[in-house]
Amino acid sequence: MRSIPTEGRGPLSAPVWYGYESGGEVWFCTGGDSRKGKLLREGVRISLCVQTETPPYEYVTVEGPVTSIARSDIEADIRPLAHRYLGEEGGDNYVESTADLDDSGIRVAMRPSRWLSVDYGKG
Repeated sequence: MRSIPTEGRGPLSAPVWYGYESGGEVWFCTGGDSRKGKLLREGVRISLCVQTETPPYEYVTVEGPVTSIARSDIEADIRPLAHRYLGEEGGDNYVESTADLDDSGIRVAMRPSRWLSVDYGKG
């Protein structure tokens, strides 16, 4: 789940597939013409929340500024995320079935500046 500040409203929150390697930036892809895509710009602070779906519940939130926005690339960005979330076969099927839907896709990177984690299994 990612949240973006919105003028005169609560933050826009929407689920996203994300990528992250320890010490690096958090990144995700979205449609550049979508509402969330239009709200994003470099310097805007966003937050991301990741949670487990089964007990004992765990979650991590991270916030920080958007550091870059660039056109997304199917092979470098979309396919690796699709493989992560859907497996290799499911990911390839997803990429093939959505390749023609939107050519305005963007890759957004955020520099983590604050983390919070909770693990209810540690009682």
